[in-house]
Order: sequence, then C-alpha cells, then structure tokens
Amino acid sequence: MNRPLVAVIGGAEASHREYEVATEIGGLIAKKGWILINGGLTGVMEASSRGAAEAGGVVVGILPQGSADFANKYVTIPIATNMGHARNVIIAHSADMFIAVGGHLGTLSEIAIARKLGKPVFAIGSWELAEATAVPDAYAAIEACQKYLDQSLKGTKKRNP
Repeated sequence: MNRPLVAVIGGAEASHREYEVATEIGGLIAKKGWILINGGLTGVMEASSRGAAEAGGVVVGILPQGSADFANKYVTIPIATNMGHARNVIIAHSADMFIAVGGHLGTLSEIAIARKLGKPVFAIGSWELAEATAVPDAYAAIEACQKYLDQSLKGTKKRNP
C-alpha cells in the first residue's frame, strides 16, 4: 500500500460540530500523507476536503453528477460519475478505510458497502452499528486508521517474507 486512501463520509448537511470534526479529520489525514476521498459535495464532504486542502493534502471527490463543476472548491481531483447515489460503490471500492461523521441514509449505505467489502469503518456520532467502530473524536479516528494500517502491513510481511 503506497499512500492510503481514507474516505470521510457523512451528510451533505452537517451540524456545526460535525463540520468542525470533519475539517479536523481532513487536516490530520493530509498531515499523515494519506489521500482523502469523499463524495466531493457539501457538508461533511466539504469540511473534510477543506481540512485536507488547507493542510496541503490531496482530495479526490467522487461526484454523483456528470460534471466536475459540482465539486466543492477544496477538491483536488474531481471525478464526475453521473451515477447519483450509486457513486457510493465507487467510494467503497476505492478507499482503504472509512471515517463516518454524522450522516444520513447515504452514509449508512456507504458503511454497509464498505463493511460488505471487509473494510474498516470508524464512526464519530454516526450510525450505531456493530459493523462500525465508534470513536470519540478526530484523533481517535486517525489513530484507529493508523493501527489498521500497521496491522495490515504486518499481515503483508508475514505472507511475503
């Protein structure tokens, strides 16, 4: 795994707290040198994009519309899909791990797809599901991602001496 792709998922509408948390997460992802991937629109997506962009990171926005013009201004690489909510499957297959912040039904679908694919989901104030590991804040989410990466690398080394 070169540069991990971390999806930050959440609603297109975010509370003030969700926006702050998502911005902080985006910044922490960028500082780790990881790539942020999200739906490229408003709310949690915009906040995480902003945090990553302001910290010098790369943001990939997988847009539901057929034009990159819909991406929030912090997206580095907009990918127009013209697929609506089906673009959640692209995000789920592309990301290595997920951080859910708040969220609505679209967030729930992304969590379900990610878990079906065997990918970890760390949730802050999001859906309370056995399939998503609840964490209290941005730092705990990033720590959980790092731990997952470290364990993945150990497993790779065991298989490929």
